[in-house]
Amino acid sequence: MSTARDPFSSDLEEWLRDDEKKTIGRLVDRFGSRSFAILFIVLMAFPALPLPTGGVSHVLEIVTMLLALELIIGRTEVWVPNRWRRTELKGITGPRFSAALLRWIRRFERFSRPRFSHLLERRVTNAVFGAIVFVLALTAFLSPPFSGLDTLPAIGVVVLSLAVVLGDIVIAVVGIVIGALGIALVVSIGSALANLF
Repeated sequence: MSTARDPFSSDLEEWLRDDEKKTIGRLVDRFGSRSFAILFIVLMAFPALPLPTGGVSHVLEIVTMLLALELIIGRTEVWVPNRWRRTELKGITGPRFSAALLRWIRRFERFSRPRFSHLLERRVTNAVFGAIVFVLALTAFLSPPFSGLDTLPAIGVVVLSLAVVLGDIVIAVVGIVIGALGIALVVSIGSALANLF
C-alpha cells in the first residue's frame, strides 16, 4: 500500500497544493488502492483536534463509518455516490489545517519503516481494519457532545490509517492502543455523566 518512490506526505502535499478542487472523487482517483486509509486520515483528522467542532465532526464520522463498512464487506476500491464524489473537502484541506496535518504525518514517517507490511495488504486484514475504524468512529460519534472525548478514538483512526499507508504494523498497534484507551475513556466518563444527570 505504501510507495517506495516518494514519502506519503509528499504525495499528499502535492495533491493538496495542486490547483484542482479538493473533492472526494479526485482523492480516490489520485490515490487508488490507498484511498480508504487516506480518506480515514483526512476525514478523522478534524475530530482528532482537541477543540469543539460542533456538528461538523459528526458528519465526518458518519462518512468514515460508511466507508469502513465497504472495507468490512470486502471492497478493495472506494465507492461513493456521484454526488459525494463532487463534495469538496474545504475546511480539512485549507492551508493551515493541511500544513498541521502534513507536519504530524512527517513525524510518523521519520520513525516508520516497512514492518510486516504484507500483513496489512490482505483481504482479511482490510476487513479487520474496517471493523476497527468503524468501532472507533462510532465511539467518537457517540461520545458526549462538547466533552472532547471524541479526540482519542479519532486519533486512533488517524494513526491506524497512517500505519496502513506506511506499511508499518508497529504504528498500527499504537493506533489500536490509542483507540482502545479512547473507548475506555468514553465508556467510563460517559457512564459517570449519565449517572450524574
